[in-house]
Amino acid sequence: RTANGKRVAIVGAGPAGLGCADILNRAGTEVLVFDRYPAVGGLLTFGIPPFKLEKAVIARRAQLLEDMGVRFQLNTEIGKDLSMTQLLTDYDAVFLGMGTYAAKEGGFPGENLPGMIKALPYLIGNVRQLLDLPDPLTPYIDLAGKRVVVLGGGDTAMDCLRTAIRQGAVQVTCAYRRDEENMPGSRREVANAREEGVHFLFNRQPLEILGKDTVSGVRLVETRLGDPDPRGRRHPEMVAGSEQVLAADVVIIAFGFDPSPAPWFAGHGIHLDERGRVLTNAQFQTSNPRVFAGGDMRTGSDLVVTAVDEGRRAANGILDYLGV
Repeated sequence: RTANGKRVAIVGAGPAGLGCADILNRAGTEVLVFDRYPAVGGLLTFGIPPFKLEKAVIARRAQLLEDMGVRFQLNTEIGKDLSMTQLLTDYDAVFLGMGTYAAKEGGFPGENLPGMIKALPYLIGNVRQLLDLPDPLTPYIDLAGKRVVVLGGGDTAMDCLRTAIRQGAVQVTCAYRRDEENMPGSRREVANAREEGVHFLFNRQPLEILGKDTVSGVRLVETRLGDPDPRGRRHPEMVAGSEQVLAADVVIIAFGFDPSPAPWFAGHGIHLDERGRVLTNAQFQTSNPRVFAGGDMRTGSDLVVTAVDEGRRAANGILDYLGV
């Protein structure tokens, strides 16, 4: 490895950031990765439960990158602990791989009742407890002895269901508005959850969260799938007179994630599309020519392998821009 004399800052030590750091480092670039978490990996470390991904795997990957020359500055949030202006002063280019963290909401009554939990803070709090890295912003939520309903059918919903089972919840139910065939989650994860004791209610759409001072249940309605839309996705249609109430002590919303652009983007000329995703050209260069972006913040929530690939391809765009 021969140094090329260029320095690049990477914001985010998740899949996209690590993929970018690897390629840049191999090309002789000095790389410093910043992350707000106390360990490398982003949601690979703090979002995915340990029973699904052993954290030693991520730690080993981080150590390999460090041994190759990549440096990490953790517990550092850009825009709070260190400004983007400083990064642009100190580095030749900046790569943003900050993920998507804004939870999609259901928009139904009772969504803000005590006992309503968002999937990601619940999962992060659980992992931090297991890693002995507590954080008051994402406290550990123990569901032992609780009747838990998870709304949603993706992999995050499966993670919540299987975590609640491990915490000792007495009843864990997944309510999903389409049928099993149309669930976005992994078939293996659904099978694993079912084997572990999760009960699935398909073709059920939430109408309202019930309760006065805290959650007491969910009002659901049966659905049937209508005709496919232009993308081939069949939308659920409510069946009149089919409402039911499912008792619950806790309801977890796992409807997926929207982009969560930082408030300082606009001040640095980083443009977004109508959905809040960072706009880039084919080289992953944003509207600020010295700033590149990739992963979920550019594509919307997607697979880990997609984020890694985006980071690696963005690194090649950065190298082209730097002329090395």
